[in-house]
Amino acid sequence: MAKCDLCGNEYDKTFEVVKAGQRKTFDSFECAIEAMAPRCAHCNCRVIGHGVDQGGKIYCCSHCARHAGH
Repeated sequence: MAKCDLCGNEYDKTFEVVKAGQRKTFDSFECAIEAMAPRCAHCNCRVIGHGVDQGGKIYCCSHCARHAGH
């Protein structure tokens, strides 16, 4: 059994995510999102979809990007 890098749970159905050459092991999508998803530069929520990349920052939606002046 492998161990989740975020919560430490040992689980027989873990999975790995590789981002920019960094490999992490998780036991749930919840842990993977918490550990690896960026946060919106305006409202600070986790960006789990495409998001909006403006001015070198990522936003969860166009509404937040507009409120930030983009």
